[in-house]
Amino acid sequence: MFRRRHPIAMVVLVALVAMPAAAHEYWLQPGRYSASVGDTVIVNAFVGEGFTGARLAYDPSRAERLTMHAAGAPRDLAHAWRPAAGAIMGCAVAPDDSGAVVAYLSRFTSIEIEPDRFDTYLREEGLDGPLAARAALPEGGGAGRERYRRCAKTWISPGRNGLGAQRATGPVGLPLEIVPLGDPVTSRPLRLEVRFQGAPLAGALVRAWHAPLDTGGQPLDCGRRDPTEVAAEGRTDAHGRVELRLDAAGEWLIGTVHMVPCQEPAVADWESYWASLTFATPR
Repeated sequence: MFRRRHPIAMVVLVALVAMPAAAHEYWLQPGRYSASVGDTVIVNAFVGEGFTGARLAYDPSRAERLTMHAAGAPRDLAHAWRPAAGAIMGCAVAPDDSGAVVAYLSRFTSIEIEPDRFDTYLREEGLDGPLAARAALPEGGGAGRERYRRCAKTWISPGRNGLGAQRATGPVGLPLEIVPLGDPVTSRPLRLEVRFQGAPLAGALVRAWHAPLDTGGQPLDCGRRDPTEVAAEGRTDAHGRVELRLDAAGEWLIGTVHMVPCQEPAVADWESYWASLTFATPR
């Protein structure tokens, strides 16, 4: 695939696709959360609940944006995929040894959910505004006509020199984005800011799930482990910020969802944005 001999780190992208909002969280999981120059890191996408779920097949028609943020300008990976052995679909070259963010934004997908299930989903995700708006409508608003998109990030930390944590704290321009205000690997408690269309989002319910790493410090396959309960949660303040106590070593998933009236009423009544951030803390 790559024949250059000078030091490079490759991020191999696997399984990025949108799934119905009823499936809840969507996240990226690299084969390991730390990489040095010359390392290859495989990244899978999962959808499910309790930090366990199904690995997804890549569909480039679903990708609005797929980027790697390291040195220099963001690298566009959305059209870099290609069929290859096994599940590997594409790759990109990381230019240095200071960590990288891989970010994925899906296109909108439309769904319709029966009224009771839709209201239950709104309650479970802490979407109080849309729930109250529906309750004020005749017959509770009827079926939930929604379109949704995924806004996922993963932080692959530096492998050797420990530099580059500032890359984890910089926004990458997703419509809904969870931005750490410190190095997510070492900052405890972890302070986060949620941004919607570039502005701080107040009142967003932010949740965290935890999973242990294997004996070698690598993440366990999300599709083969038991679901976990929410380990920490909180709502963002007036400045879009929240503080979570993530005390255990291991793999972490941070998630939030935001829903607004759809900008195209002929298509749907509501549009939702599902943001996630994954990273790992060493033992």
